[in-house]
Parts: sequence; structure tokens; C-alpha cells
Amino acid sequence: MSEILPMSLLPSLLAAYDRERENLIPLLQKMQESFHCLSPETVKAVADHLHLSENDVYGVATFYSQIRFIPPGRHHIRVCDGTACHVRGSDRILEAVEKSTGVQPGQTSEDGSFSVERVACFGSCALAPVMVVDDKVFGRMTGTATRKLIEGKE
Repeated sequence: MSEILPMSLLPSLLAAYDRERENLIPLLQKMQESFHCLSPETVKAVADHLHLSENDVYGVATFYSQIRFIPPGRHHIRVCDGTACHVRGSDRILEAVEKSTGVQPGQTSEDGSFSVERVACFGSCALAPVMVVDDKVFGRMTGTATRKLIEGKE
């Protein structure tokens, strides 16, 4: 995961975008890339920059599951629950992740080690069931392999 930028760079990041509503999603993506999640401060800044209400910004941001409001853990675990993965046991993979980390989908562990996310599809159906840890794809996962992988990250 890339380094979090200082909030002092927020004005220069915003300045790179015209004040058009069509820049809302690209700006949200840039804010998340830069700060790893959307804070109330970044939401307000984006709203002000685009002359939108904060509710408008939150309405769009909460629609997309890849937009986060909580910083991800040092190890970001995503489990595919697309059709192929679901049929091949992604529920067992997710259960193993939850037991190994103590984290439910959409949450980050208290110590900041892990965040867990359930994803609709990675497009790696031939490798089902699939999970992605820190942007590395792991296919044909089992509960045992999942637990061993997570133990190696602790």
C-alpha cells in the first residue's frame, strides 16, 4: 500500500480538477488513493470544490463499495463472492478469514493489522475460490490454505 499523503496537499490535489460535477467520482478515487479513505474533511473539501452539498458527495461515495470511510488495515484481504467462487466455497474462505483475523467484512481490526472485504467478482473465475491479499491474487483457496496465509501475515 502506498504512503498516505499529508492533508496539507489536499488543496493542490483538488486544484488539478475542474469544478464540474462529472469530476466527483475521479476526485473521490483520488482522495482515497491519496489518503487511503475518505474522511469528513476530504468529503467537505470535495463538496466545496465542486459546489455540491456534503450529502451529495456522501450519496455517491456510499453507493460504491470500493470507496472506504475507514482506513484499511496493513493487510487488506478481499474475498470474492462471485458466482464461480460462491459455488466453489467462498463462504468457507470468508469464514476462515473471519476466524483468523477476528474481522467481519467491511471492518478493520482494532490493531490495524487487517481489513476484510467481500467483493462481487475479481474476474478470476478459473481460479475460484479467489482471495486477494495486499493486491496479490490467491486462487483455488481452501480454509486451511487461508488460515496459513493469514498466519504468515501476522
